[in-house]
Amino acid sequence: MIRRSPATALIALLVLVFLYAPLVVVIIYSFNTARYGAEWHGFTVDWYLRLIHNDPAIAATINTIELACTSTFFSVLLGSILAYGMSRYEFPFKRLFHHVLHVPVFIPDIVMAVALLLFFAVLRKWLAGFELGMTTMTLAHITFQIPFIAIVVRARMADCDPQLEEAAADLGAGPWLTFRHITFPLMVPGIVAGGLLAFTLSLDDFVVSFFTSGPGSTTLPILIYSSVKRGLTPDINAIASLIVIVSALTVVTVAWLRGRTEVKT
Repeated sequence: MIRRSPATALIALLVLVFLYAPLVVVIIYSFNTARYGAEWHGFTVDWYLRLIHNDPAIAATINTIELACTSTFFSVLLGSILAYGMSRYEFPFKRLFHHVLHVPVFIPDIVMAVALLLFFAVLRKWLAGFELGMTTMTLAHITFQIPFIAIVVRARMADCDPQLEEAAADLGAGPWLTFRHITFPLMVPGIVAGGLLAFTLSLDDFVVSFFTSGPGSTTLPILIYSSVKRGLTPDINAIASLIVIVSALTVVTVAWLRGRTEVKT
């Protein structure tokens, strides 16, 4: 029997306020008519309308979406293949590799960013014309996205009964038909959930993007950072609010897909 405790409910409410109050404040002040300061001068949606004519913001948005979509596509492809191989095949040091796969997840972003920047600096000495920009940012995002996708997809495959594949083989299906009609459909919820998680990580990333970016590769988080140094204004609040909304919708979608997967299994 589940007991209800007023103290526990109060603590949970305070934690939610602590977590989400700053985000709510940002969204509210994105409708403030005052350009500077924290005083409320009135309600307006002009800051959102001005974003349509803000060329740097539009360029940063395009770069952000392009970076997120490209890196997510390749990381989903590579991460899913990695998860499939780890789930269905045996190889030397498999257990060790499983633990090593979690290392990039726990490494601080600043350490990952410095390591990638140093790696790209070495590549620039050996490859003519290799410069920091969208290419290096995409490679960097793929690097830290792959472990997340592999972990999510592998967790999904752990719940899949291998006897289904064995039954398909007993009925005369070859490896490709078995993968196409049995294995892959079972992997899809994990692939989608991992892809949405990777997309959110790329969309919100600042540290790795900042260290591996170059001329003409400014993303929304980098634009917000550079703009905040000149003063926090409602147009920046509007951009931040849109990022929060997109991220929240993505997280809700991931949770919904996970819920459906748990119900089916």
